[in-house]
Amino acid sequence: MSDSHNAPETPRPAAPASAEPAGRPAHVPGVSVRHTRAKGEPRFPDGPRADPAGSHFERRIRSFQPRRSRVTAGQADALQRLWPKWGLDIDGQRVIDLAELFGNDNPVVLEIGFGMGEATAQMASADPGTNILAVDVHTPGQGNLLNLADQNGLSNVRVGNGDAIILLREMLTPDALNGLRVYFPDPWPKKRHHKRRLIQPEFLDLAATRIRPGGIVHCATDWEPYAEQMLEVLTAHPEFENTRSDGGFSPRPDFRPLTRFEGQGLDKGHVVNDLLFRRVQHRNQPPTGA
Repeated sequence: MSDSHNAPETPRPAAPASAEPAGRPAHVPGVSVRHTRAKGEPRFPDGPRADPAGSHFERRIRSFQPRRSRVTAGQADALQRLWPKWGLDIDGQRVIDLAELFGNDNPVVLEIGFGMGEATAQMASADPGTNILAVDVHTPGQGNLLNLADQNGLSNVRVGNGDAIILLREMLTPDALNGLRVYFPDPWPKKRHHKRRLIQPEFLDLAATRIRPGGIVHCATDWEPYAEQMLEVLTAHPEFENTRSDGGFSPRPDFRPLTRFEGQGLDKGHVVNDLLFRRVQHRNQPPTGA
């Protein structure tokens, strides 16, 4: 998983065989979708937009980078069928009502960067009383998560397409979230790229305005230097406190599934660190129930 992985222009799913133009082969289930589109033709007419925020917002250093990957027929079908129902393009042009988006008033956790969505689907299935707004820009992953949600009857998952910073800053109200999850973000290992890392003081300043007191920020990484930076930045931030009394890393909580990617890293001797920090009470505000 990563903060947000972008995908290139990937073709929309082909029409049924009966509607295929001469010379174009029909789809084979499970095979990657790849055909030539006319200029300006959208990848998925009813699916996520290529650049939902467009040029409405300032250019800045981003924590994600494009990653080329093909969309399978199953992922494409899920994007076409389910995006209008469970998808959200992050355009920054409106404030969203999370209760309306999910159809209930259950607590909402924002997950930034969900990869192919397997862990997100497992967490949603294990905790149906918590809504998960999962954000990424990786089109195959978006389709895969939508497909998993559909197959497993998960009504508590919504998939956001675009920049999570724009979502937090422009589209969510104060205290809208009960938590934030950032699992295995891009570590940007080269020193000159450290400014691209997501977990920075400025990001936490913004996140603190959207997470209600008591909400948990949960990060996990298998890149030890990044884990140390995360711990340092979170510890220094006045709006968050470590759930560990010793001020260190936390063991992996049961609710975070062990992913295949993580398991492969552990087999290679990688060290995975979890950090769980709690949003502190608003300043000058009495504790709930006081």
